[in-house]
Amino acid sequence: MARHRILFEPAGLTRRQRYALRRTTAAPSDEPPLPSRQDVGLPPAAVPGPLGPGLTQSGYWNLAPATIPPHKATSQHLAGIYPFVADAGLGHRGPILGVDLNADALWHFSPWETYADTTDRGTFSTNILVLGAYRAGKSAVIKTLVTRSLLFGHQAVVPSDPKGEWVTVAEAVPGGNVIRLGGAFDTRLNPLDRGPRRIGVSDNQHELMVKQRRVTVLTSLVEAALPGTRLTAVEHAALHEALTRCIRRTDDIPTLRGVYADLTALAGEATIDRHLADGAVQPSYVLRRFVDGDLSGLFEDASTVEFDQDAPIVVVDTSELFARGDLVAQMSQICTTAWIQAVISDRTARRTRYVIREEGWRDMTSLSSLLMYQQWLKLSRHYGISNIVILHKMGDVDAVGDADSQERNLAYSIIGDIENKFIFRVNQQEGDALQRRLSIPPAHVTMARQLRKGVFLAYVGQYPYLVDAFSTSTDWEYDLFQTDDALELDDPYATPFADLDLRDIDVAWPTDTAVDGWLTTDKELT
Repeated sequence: MARHRILFEPAGLTRRQRYALRRTTAAPSDEPPLPSRQDVGLPPAAVPGPLGPGLTQSGYWNLAPATIPPHKATSQHLAGIYPFVADAGLGHRGPILGVDLNADALWHFSPWETYADTTDRGTFSTNILVLGAYRAGKSAVIKTLVTRSLLFGHQAVVPSDPKGEWVTVAEAVPGGNVIRLGGAFDTRLNPLDRGPRRIGVSDNQHELMVKQRRVTVLTSLVEAALPGTRLTAVEHAALHEALTRCIRRTDDIPTLRGVYADLTALAGEATIDRHLADGAVQPSYVLRRFVDGDLSGLFEDASTVEFDQDAPIVVVDTSELFARGDLVAQMSQICTTAWIQAVISDRTARRTRYVIREEGWRDMTSLSSLLMYQQWLKLSRHYGISNIVILHKMGDVDAVGDADSQERNLAYSIIGDIENKFIFRVNQQEGDALQRRLSIPPAHVTMARQLRKGVFLAYVGQYPYLVDAFSTSTDWEYDLFQTDDALELDDPYATPFADLDLRDIDVAWPTDTAVDGWLTTDKELT
């Protein structure tokens, strides 16, 4: 039972006097006093400094306090200690593209959903850069994304399919449309088509935009046919004059054949304007290729087909044109892209489309085409478009212009500005280019060199993801998206043993016979 004491203090005492009174009247403690260091035989404490007397006299050293070292383990073991630590991912909006290997969860992706996301997971662009070596799974993954996005109301356009691999996809999708150029087909596309009337702009603004697009197409074609050459001011003026005359003469249905005719006529009017006549000579010889040369029968006259705006996927098959040469392929891609852009740039249509640019470097053949390409990428979200630029390596851009030229620097700037990037397996020599041009961390570059087929590094905004797209693919998708059919060799060991009966093996090698019996048995396979 606890005891209580009452202490009466006289009035008028100072603080020091009250303190002395309380000490003298305090009850003695029942606990024994603490022993001193000499009583327990401990050596004196070390003095401050790196070496104290405790250490020099084989005693203890009390300069550093006792601490518990931190736990060290690999990330694999730490994942077992903290099993619920995983990335949040992009959410569940958009089609499933694969499995996020870092979070072990399904990875959904839609460029329009990420652009509409106002959190730190969102992006400021809808365009996608796809980069990877051959047979890394690029085409199959993009085809998976596009076909699954069709169910979400999105559409797809392939302005130029140089290998014909998107043709099978368009034919397999109900309502898909394929436009074939070259070969036995007499299809024609007019890159100077007016396109639909845009709502929300005045008549003067609309006419200015249409004419600017037509002039850009003509300039790109002439500069693409003359690598390393830029049109002079006089040649630009000649193209403008010829286009204006053609529009007036054909009641606003200009064609490359018509512009060529007006350029030829302008070149013969030396008595009217000698400088303008001289400037019309070079462009007229370039457009002559479309009328009577190796590009004839494709783009010189009015279009024989129309763009089906309601089709879920539209593919322009240009695989027959690549047998005519690389320059023909580049100029054809300029024409097909311009023809399609005249239709899909209608903002009032309220449609969202993927524009797949196979061999994306072909759209950057000249300075004028680069400027048009850059403007098209910047206005993609304005028109509801997601440009998918596919490259095999960063070295593909080296085909644009000369080293340190304005064209090549602009091409690298355009590629670097694409915010969404899908990096597949790359070759060993691509490391420096990825770090310098795309600001990919060195650790990620090392990882990209070791990725297996169908796995890619996805950079969406400011967050990276490691995605396995083939883990969610179906048998229908595998068969449809296969692009290596010609490289699949028959197994030479499958045929001799295809009809082998396992019972014959048991007869030749009975299980109750030792190894010596196998070697000496006289039984043969029947």
